[in-house]
Amino acid sequence: MGISSGLHWLVILLVVVLVFGTKKLRNVGKDLGGAIHDFKKGLNEGSEGGTEAETAAPKQIAEHKEEKPGE
Repeated sequence: MGISSGLHWLVILLVVVLVFGTKKLRNVGKDLGGAIHDFKKGLNEGSEGGTEAETAAPKQIAEHKEEKPGE
């Protein structure tokens, strides 16, 4: 009988609820969900900013190649 037994997890969950209470666990869940949401939002904003910089550089290189030296 390892820790993977369903009965063991049920007992652990019951002890956690008794120690912390449902209200505190609900608040922890909201805080954790908000933190994950903000983290994903930050990643998306960071990747959007990176794509602007990445697309600007090739345009500048293309414009530079169009200029012919000596003319």
